[in-house]
Amino acid sequence: MLTAKENMRQTIIPDGKPDRFVNQYEAFHILMHPAQIQSGPVPMPGEMNVVNGWGVTNSWPEGQPGMFPEHGPDKLLVKDITTWKDAVHAPEINISDGEWDFWINEWDKVDGDKAFKAAMVVPGMFEQTHHFCSITEVLMYYMINKQEMHDMIAYLLEYELMVAEGICDHLHPTALFHHDDWGTATNSFMRPEMFAEFFVEPYKELYGYYKDHGCEFVIHHSDSYCANILDSMIEMGIDVWQGALRSNNIPELLEKYKGKITFMGNIDNKYVDFPEHTYEDAEKAAFEVLDGYEPHSYIPCICQGGPGSVYDGAYMDLINAIDKYNVEHFGCTQEEIENAREELQIIF
Repeated sequence: MLTAKENMRQTIIPDGKPDRFVNQYEAFHILMHPAQIQSGPVPMPGEMNVVNGWGVTNSWPEGQPGMFPEHGPDKLLVKDITTWKDAVHAPEINISDGEWDFWINEWDKVDGDKAFKAAMVVPGMFEQTHHFCSITEVLMYYMINKQEMHDMIAYLLEYELMVAEGICDHLHPTALFHHDDWGTATNSFMRPEMFAEFFVEPYKELYGYYKDHGCEFVIHHSDSYCANILDSMIEMGIDVWQGALRSNNIPELLEKYKGKITFMGNIDNKYVDFPEHTYEDAEKAAFEVLDGYEPHSYIPCICQGGPGSVYDGAYMDLINAIDKYNVEHFGCTQEEIENAREELQIIF
């Protein structure tokens, strides 16, 4: 039986032969790094109005799957896009050898034979721009202040490449887990042509750097509709799209893109992650998307950007349901499944 890591590799590579479905996040261990810590602080669930290293104010209301920036008049970072350079200043990257040693020790605890060691980088370049400017304003700026937005993205890319250099030189990740939400539940934020104009080249450079420095795969989180920008995502070098909502019509996309990109999601939070959830809800949602699918190029997963759920137990119910499906359909035992993977990680 393949390890969880090798099973994920076989799921992704064009001619791969996975022996069961990858179960959500089991095959890669999400790991932090000091640059992510220095760009904080990050609010915990229930915390409001926490200012991070960029000067962005974030809140995480109870019952929500993540934090979001505050954009009231007194909290908006960029009030005039023509003078954004006066307001946006990247956190200083000043990491001592002792700090790196601490994180190297944390990374060494992960069994690299069973799981990819995946550096987590969040937020992405598009998200940062709307964190600075608000989502409504920034989408207008992409249309009428193109040069300012190209310049802002170039500044963000420069910062991300410095972060990447530190991560790759000291921690040697075997995968990258990068966040950047690019749409709503029903459409991308930008027309495909505009999205490509602003983001394909910067992300090709960023993701190319990670791959040139030891990352076998790039896993990109966008829990949204991105079906219309998939060609750009593939050109960027994305291997796994995590967060693919059911609204994307995953079966149709698999017919067209199987072997070119792996879809990780298709189990929207609303089907399994709510106050009165039960194991039966998780099993129903999992079995519905697994019946008729093949393991190659598809990973069943909750759509939020990390192992966990808003409501306690929902994520593990889904883990147990997918394990059950694998046992029933692929001739493996529960003991074999658990021996083939690292201890499950739950962040949220």
